[in-house]
Amino acid sequence: MKKTQLGALLIASAVALSLVSVAPTATAATCAKKTTVTMLGTIKTEIQDQFLAAASSYNKSQSCYTLKSIPGDRNITFLQNVTPKYAAKDAPTIMYDLQFIPEMADKVMDLKGTKLAKLTTKELLSAGNVNGKQVGLPSTAEAFGLLYNKKVIKAAGIDVTKIKTRADLEAAFKKLQAQGKKSIHFSAIWWSLGAHFTNMFHTTAGKDREARLKVLDSLVDGKMDLSKNAAFKNWLATYDLLKKYNGSPANLTDTEYDASIAALASGNYGFMFQGNWTEPNLMTAAKGTDFGIINLPMSNDAKGYGNDSIPVGVPGYFMIDNEQSTKAERDGAIDFLTWLYTSPQGQRFVADPVTEGGMGFIPVYKGFKTEPATSMSRDIAKYVNAGKTLDWINSYYPGGLQEEVGKVSMQQYFTDKISSADLAKAIQDAWKGKAKTWRGEAA
Repeated sequence: MKKTQLGALLIASAVALSLVSVAPTATAATCAKKTTVTMLGTIKTEIQDQFLAAASSYNKSQSCYTLKSIPGDRNITFLQNVTPKYAAKDAPTIMYDLQFIPEMADKVMDLKGTKLAKLTTKELLSAGNVNGKQVGLPSTAEAFGLLYNKKVIKAAGIDVTKIKTRADLEAAFKKLQAQGKKSIHFSAIWWSLGAHFTNMFHTTAGKDREARLKVLDSLVDGKMDLSKNAAFKNWLATYDLLKKYNGSPANLTDTEYDASIAALASGNYGFMFQGNWTEPNLMTAAKGTDFGIINLPMSNDAKGYGNDSIPVGVPGYFMIDNEQSTKAERDGAIDFLTWLYTSPQGQRFVADPVTEGGMGFIPVYKGFKTEPATSMSRDIAKYVNAGKTLDWINSYYPGGLQEEVGKVSMQQYFTDKISSADLAKAIQDAWKGKAKTWRGEAA
């Protein structure tokens, strides 16, 4: 992300500088009757209770709309959840996703003229924009990289600001082991490998976004030999390093997420590869312990691109159905989202830490009166404000690509069932022939 856009936004949020007036709701005083607005899911399972509490507070704050969350099947993709609902003429009014935004573009509203679209940046809106149509509104900014238990790292005498290369990281791992601690919990969970860890290659494969997208072009065209790509070789070496020092047995199931939280919170591990979405769980599991986030080096060149930066992006976008919803339902959907991000009550649910009933989001809309409230959020703000951020190229992955790569080849390499050459070929095969949605091709 560019410092001048996302950085300026977070700086503004952090110091609470705003000229935007805060209004409770947009249309609550003018409705003729009460309308139920449905939303598929609750953004994330980790903050489900907090989101439902926000919805309940909104419902009590006005008499025009009732926001109702309808559950989906967490074992299948968003598109697999929503397609049968459209077929049954029972589409939810509000939906939330990232990977399948292109597939939904012709079914949802253009949100370009909404208040929220005007309160954020072009950069943050970009992944929710399809051929000039603003089909989604961002929820928050997230980052991933090496998370660490600040108590454990401090006790081991490690200065995380000096970790700039793969060799620096290995030295820190060895220092932890000398203290009787485990170096890292490296998760084999498919979505972490398939979306976030693969992104570490794609986001460092070129020094600007166009160069990175050209790598995707080459993969789709079947012209990329990853085994000869320098960035891929470096990425693979980092993969091998994390596997070597992983202190936990490989767990390929979804129970791995909870296991990784328990490991870092226990005080027996120094690091974990994950994102700041884990912070609410970590804070709950280890009350009084702070957790931080740092860069994951991709080479042994201290000045190598990306070695001092973390990937920062939008994890998902709100979309509003435009095919099967009524005008009142669409108005209610906009009203709820506007309330959530602009009213004082809604902002507390958005930005307060999970321990205080909030979702712990990093604000991405102007007008927030609450600065990032947690240790990890403040760490991320420092990277952003210093311009040390990397793209979420995984935002451009075709729908299903991260599952295809994560559940098969990445997990197979993790468990030593295939070679590095096999992994390179499997990733190439997964990309070959996919639609170049980042070039405007239909999915």
